[in-house]
This record gives sequence, structure tokens and C-alpha cells, in this order.
Amino acid sequence: MNSDTQRDDSSMSPEHALAARLEALESRIAFQEHWLDTLDEAVAAQDRRLAQLERINSLMQEKLRDQQQALQEADMAAPSPQDEVPPHY
Repeated sequence: MNSDTQRDDSSMSPEHALAARLEALESRIAFQEHWLDTLDEAVAAQDRRLAQLERINSLMQEKLRDQQQALQEADMAAPSPQDEVPPHY
């Protein structure tokens, strides 16, 4: 028990002591429910952000593959130095 609920119960009637304990428990439960809701919202926001980052990652990988393929095609289409005739011929 925390310091708020530690009282000398001998001076209280049993009904009053029980009511005080019940009130303290209800307060703790309300506080815990609030934090659970807050954590749930944080997890949901992180899940949405993770899904967004995964989509961005997929798009970036696709663009990178396209650029690599375009570079390879450009290298194959361009004449190599061995194919060029020297200027003095």
C-alpha cells in the first residue's frame, strides 16, 4: 500500500476503512486505465508509422532497382573504348 492508504485503521469504523480502501483501489485502477489508453494510442501510432516507413522502403528499393537497370542498359548501349576508332585513322 502507498502512504495515502496507510492509516491507523483502529480509529476508523470497519465500514469507513473498507470504503477508504475501495476508493484507493478505484483511483489506482482509473490511473492504470488512463495509462493503458495512452500506451495503446502510442503503439497504434507507431504501427501506422512503421507501415508508412515500410511502404517508403519498398518504393525506394524499386526505384533503386530501376535506376540500376537503366545504368546497366546504358552501359550496354554505349560504345566501349575498344570499339572506337582512334582519331588518326
